[in-house]
Amino acid sequence: MLNFKLLSNDPQLLEKFSKYTKIYGVIFIILGLVGIFFPGLMSITTAIFFGWLLLFSGFLVGVQTWQLNRKDWIGWLKFLLFTVTGAMIIVNPLPGVIALGILFAAYFFIDAATNFVLAFKLKPQAYWWVALLNAVLSLALGLFFFEAIGNPLKTLWLVGLLVGISLFFDGVMLLSFSSAAKKR
Repeated sequence: MLNFKLLSNDPQLLEKFSKYTKIYGVIFIILGLVGIFFPGLMSITTAIFFGWLLLFSGFLVGVQTWQLNRKDWIGWLKFLLFTVTGAMIIVNPLPGVIALGILFAAYFFIDAATNFVLAFKLKPQAYWWVALLNAVLSLALGLFFFEAIGNPLKTLWLVGLLVGISLFFDGVMLLSFSSAAKKR
């Protein structure tokens, strides 16, 4: 069993951890299933969401630059880069999906590394293998994305499908941790 006593000696905090981890695990599993069964929809939705994040971030950078130093050309350049890129992704999400494919390859490689570290820190406690499995799957997903670079249709399919698979297994991992915390 995972030693959640290392996190806290407070039973109420562990109970909250178990409750919210279970809720987030179920949400991740549902989102993962959407990505698995509707990969194109998940890909386009992800790109548009990312575009809106860039647009909003650009707006905030512009406000900050205006308030702090209106002559800061680097701040204005960043504002322009974020807002134009975000608007372009919102209007035409396919190139955004391709860019996300490259970013996701990097993300999954980093996710794999952090989950390998987590797994070996948790070993030999119960459920340590779930983090190891998550790490192996993230590594495989990173390799799939890396291989798909340059093929827009394959990237469109992979972004939704593989993000869905990753979210699904992240949800399974969270449910496992919730169960372990409850048994503390």
